[in-house]
Amino acid sequence: MTKQDRAVRTRLALIRSAAELFEDRGYVRAGLAQISAGAGVSSGALHFHFANKAAVGEAVEHAAADALRGAAERGRGGGGHALQRLVDVTHHVARLLCGDVVVRAGLRLNAEGGAVRARDLRREWRECVHGLLAEAERLGELAAGVTPQRTGTVVLAATTGIEVLAREDQGRLARPSLTDLWQLLLPSVAAPGLVGVLDPAGSGSARGESAQGESGGSGSVEGGPAGSGPAGGGPAGSGAPAAPGLRTDVLRVGLALR
Repeated sequence: MTKQDRAVRTRLALIRSAAELFEDRGYVRAGLAQISAGAGVSSGALHFHFANKAAVGEAVEHAAADALRGAAERGRGGGGHALQRLVDVTHHVARLLCGDVVVRAGLRLNAEGGAVRARDLRREWRECVHGLLAEAERLGELAAGVTPQRTGTVVLAATTGIEVLAREDQGRLARPSLTDLWQLLLPSVAAPGLVGVLDPAGSGSARGESAQGESGGSGSVEGGPAGSGPAGGGPAGSGAPAAPGLRTDVLRVGLALR
């Protein structure tokens, strides 16, 4: 392993350790010494990568934001029905939130203002939802009288509520919860001819990725010396990342349920 690879692994291990502490104790109570200990490195190694705790928090937030950006781009650029892509993207996010502590911690930091806000993740989620609904309207996928604005408000309220409830009970993010949500919403918002075509449980690709995540897929920002599992925008997993693959891993599909 090269010196550059070791530096990448150390940085990712620190991000993961920080995310675990932020989630368990909150940003304010998490200390730099605890973060470095959790990553299995010295305090000097931590300060080599991060000037202070705010910089660590910002790195955690950026990892979650990169996952969000990747999923939003995929949702906007995919083929097929826009409403199905919206359904699929919510299932992708739920899978990420269940399996990736860095995504959970990054989204929570962003919402609570515990660290420097890299970007407004709730605004980006809102724009993605409204963008897909506007596309659905252009394609004639919405029922008569249904508008992207009013429908977007309902979708945002429902997905945000599920994410907040899941902070205490991650079972809220299981696929059946979102499937139930879309079973209720789709008959009300989708054009009559699409109701039997759209899958509230997610399309084939979404189901395949969910199954991979539930069985322990590959992480987006994988842990370093401190252990296995994700430290960024992907489902739970393990492995030893190499620097050339870092960008691809970080941009694993995800979207903030906020």
